[in-house]
Amino acid sequence: MSAGHHHQLYLPGDSVVHRLPPQCKLLAVFAFALVVVATPRESFWAFAAYAVLLAGVAAAARVPALYVLRRMAIEVPFVLFAFLIPVIGMGERTTVLGLSLSVPGLWAAWNILAKATLGVVASILLAATTEPRAILMGAQRLRLPSLLVQIAMFMLRYLDVIVDEMRRMRVARESRGFEARNFRQIPVLARSAGALFIRSYERGERVHLAMLSRGYAGSMPIIHDMTASVRQWGLALALPAIALAVLGLTW
Repeated sequence: MSAGHHHQLYLPGDSVVHRLPPQCKLLAVFAFALVVVATPRESFWAFAAYAVLLAGVAAAARVPALYVLRRMAIEVPFVLFAFLIPVIGMGERTTVLGLSLSVPGLWAAWNILAKATLGVVASILLAATTEPRAILMGAQRLRLPSLLVQIAMFMLRYLDVIVDEMRRMRVARESRGFEARNFRQIPVLARSAGALFIRSYERGERVHLAMLSRGYAGSMPIIHDMTASVRQWGLALALPAIALAVLGLTW
């Protein structure tokens, strides 16, 4: 069920992080995120230590800093929301660069920015060192519901197919002189969406019948051995373990 090409977020490599089984990296990132969320917002040095840990992981994985920074654009909505909190927040006020800002709002903004940024960077490193299908197989190894994992696999596999179908339908409309300029074109777009849904549904039925004819019995076969050794588990869980030790020093 491979998509046949590398995902945009995946950065091919042969580092020690790349070679770790996906279930180890998934659990490590999840545990690291829990530690970050549990860290008091006043512990500035702890957040700095977490950032250093992630920088060490990026260096070990040979993921360039610019690569990570470019993909942190996904965090922009959180940043905008965080900047609004001190402005509209209540409680004690303080003046920063001529602006009257809420002190509790500033703390809340810092809390969101610090923890969201660390979580996003950890997720980017996971995606950069693990192919999407491997992440889903790792989730299956961690005993996540098999049905949800398989749905995600098919979504990943056929997303490009559906997007390409949408592109062909758009080209067909434009070749007949259609231009979506105002609300009067909504019925045409709605019919196109309906046609796309029907085509996707029919394709899903054909794929399901093809799978049944090839012996599908409710679970996808695992071609590659994804078992993890004690050493690999220890190496992956070193990140949340060190972060937890840092958190312990804050209490």
